[in-house]
Amino acid sequence: MTWKGTLRSMQASARRAERNSKRRQRELQVRQKEFEKMEALEQAAYEVEVYENHIDLLLSVHKDCGERIDWSEFANQPPPIKPAALNTHENQARARQASYKPGFIARTLKLEARQRKKLEFAIQAAAAKDSQQLAQEVTEWEAEHQDWKIDHELALGILAGNGQSKIDAVLRVNPFTDISHLGTSINFSVADTGILECTLSVHGTKVIPQEIKSLLQSGKLSVKKMPISKFNELLQDYVSSCVLRVGQELLSILPERLVIVTAVDSLLNSATGHLEDQPILSVALARETLFKLNMQSIDPSDSMKNFVHTMNFKKTTGFMPVDKVDSQQFASLA
Repeated sequence: MTWKGTLRSMQASARRAERNSKRRQRELQVRQKEFEKMEALEQAAYEVEVYENHIDLLLSVHKDCGERIDWSEFANQPPPIKPAALNTHENQARARQASYKPGFIARTLKLEARQRKKLEFAIQAAAAKDSQQLAQEVTEWEAEHQDWKIDHELALGILAGNGQSKIDAVLRVNPFTDISHLGTSINFSVADTGILECTLSVHGTKVIPQEIKSLLQSGKLSVKKMPISKFNELLQDYVSSCVLRVGQELLSILPERLVIVTAVDSLLNSATGHLEDQPILSVALARETLFKLNMQSIDPSDSMKNFVHTMNFKKTTGFMPVDKVDSQQFASLA
């Protein structure tokens, strides 16, 4: 299978594995068109459903992951064979010419010469058709060969540990679309150790709701300011969930033993008095450990205990700046 075919397969798999919260989100978006026609109590129930679905999306980012890619399969795949001129139509036309025998009517009406000339023209038309068909096949082969060349070179680069090849592969698969919808942007780099590092800009204060929506016993909507401790807990789980998701995707795309994922967010720099993007969670995600976790049941924040990580978090104050995990301590795993 070519890269394009594999990518289509991965995208189809991602759609099949789409978590319930995302499907529910789409259903709610369809119902949004009917919002103005709803009765007051229906609107209240709808708003609460949208709120609860949003929270569910935030805390279940890690429950999705694409298929693993076998780069050795691409590296060992032979190039497509260039089509050769088979002259199928011309050969058939010549065979008809060679087997032609004028019948009684052709002899009587002296049509043999005309019919033989017609067969000669048929040979020329058949040869032109063969040439046109070959040209089309060569054009298709050139496109297939270019795809194969890209796949092959990328696979060889990845298996050789080439840093740019790793980044190119991740960017081409681009498995983080749904995270970006939630407000997270992602950048990649390769350390001197050869270890792939990823930086997430989580924009937590823009993603986590500032209010809690619920239904009163009367069915009316209740909107309350979210307690700071609750807000921080949701933020911690959301950030941890995103980190886990990114780690899974990277280790599914690439044959790495370990990747480092660092989440950054806008925090107040006490030295300058300005908000600056600073690391709030940095994790060295080892393949062997990560894929043993039951992603459907874990608490994202608690799961960080399974990995070397840096995080300074309190419910009352939220995240504090931390140092990134140093890839040098994992140089032997690159």
